[in-house]
Amino acid sequence: MATSSDIRKGLCIKYNNDIYKIVEFLHVKPGKGPAFVRTKLKSVTSGKVIDNTFSAGHKIEDVRVETHKFQYLYNEGDTYHFMNTADYNQISVEKNILDTPELIKEGEIVTILINTEDGMPLSVDMPISVILEVTETEPGLKGNTATNATKPAVVETGAKINVPLFINEGDKIKVETEKGTYQERVKE
Repeated sequence: MATSSDIRKGLCIKYNNDIYKIVEFLHVKPGKGPAFVRTKLKSVTSGKVIDNTFSAGHKIEDVRVETHKFQYLYNEGDTYHFMNTADYNQISVEKNILDTPELIKEGEIVTILINTEDGMPLSVDMPISVILEVTETEPGLKGNTATNATKPAVVETGAKINVPLFINEGDKIKVETEKGTYQERVKE
């Protein structure tokens, strides 16, 4: 058993007869009244996100998990296949467990949280950023750079991302996986 002070991003807890992963949290200590923790929880079974507030000292039931490095192999519809980099065992997970499935490309190394009680994968943690090639974008027009102008681009995984005007087809860009936003152009 853990308490509300043990809450951190990525912690898996049992709540309302389901297993949830903490996506965001904020410890709040108001001037008047008791402290509390405001959280955003994501169900690992349905992918549904809920907001919840735990009072200070509230007992929560945490789930024991193991983390393993897996390499993404391929997907068949909504089923994604991964291979353990240590023992080469393969597992498959449903699309709703992945936070940003549109940014994952073949060969990408991810961290998968596995429930130690039943061996089921709970969530897939992507790297902080991924490097993807731009496959389709319109040429930028000169003179449009007075403000932070962007244009839509399609990357090799099929995701649509807004990029600066100087990005062209064939360029490799670094994309932040949490928000799905452009970070920088990558030189080779």
